[in-house]
Amino acid sequence: MARKRRYHHGNLKEVLLRAALRLMSEVGPQAFTLREVARRAGVSHNAPYRHFRDKQDLVWAVATQGFDLLTASMQEAMSKGHTAEDRLRLAGRGYLQFALRWPQHIQVMFDLPAVKEPPASASVAGRRAFQTLLDAVVAVQAAGGLPAGDPLPLAVVAWSGVHGLAKLAISGRLPFDTKQTVEFTGYLTRALSAGIASLPHPCF
Repeated sequence: MARKRRYHHGNLKEVLLRAALRLMSEVGPQAFTLREVARRAGVSHNAPYRHFRDKQDLVWAVATQGFDLLTASMQEAMSKGHTAEDRLRLAGRGYLQFALRWPQHIQVMFDLPAVKEPPASASVAGRRAFQTLLDAVVAVQAAGGLPAGDPLPLAVVAWSGVHGLAKLAISGRLPFDTKQTVEFTGYLTRALSAGIASLPHPCF
């Protein structure tokens, strides 16, 4: 009982998020229940409602946490770059490293059907993650390494390539081990940059 009371103060939300992620890794992000999350967290079945309105609210909280972790992973990787092009490539490495470390987050962030509008916190976290990539693209454009113009389609090309690699990696579909996959990300991002640089800017 003392353990349950302690979880009701201060760290209950984090404990529930960790329990939800563990459960999702076993049954998927659609099959879990708040009651089972509470049981795994060692709290009463009503405790999750102190922080989450319902199951969907908990899913959005996991997604929000994922986008924040993704942003941090990209920014940490980019901090090691010496040029704008280095930092753009390293953003891809940070994305891949996040996916390998937090595959359940990737599934919640991108694979679930949108049943309703996300809360502001999830939307802001998602935009912040994409803005990190977009800013990196703009910096390379300013340095002359990518075509001038709207950076959005260029960022989408980069995102699509790295996200596809991340999905293949976490599903075990690549002929590489983890270290090789991380290193391959560098080749992929260079290939994407070279391809973008050789083509005229897309016009929609």
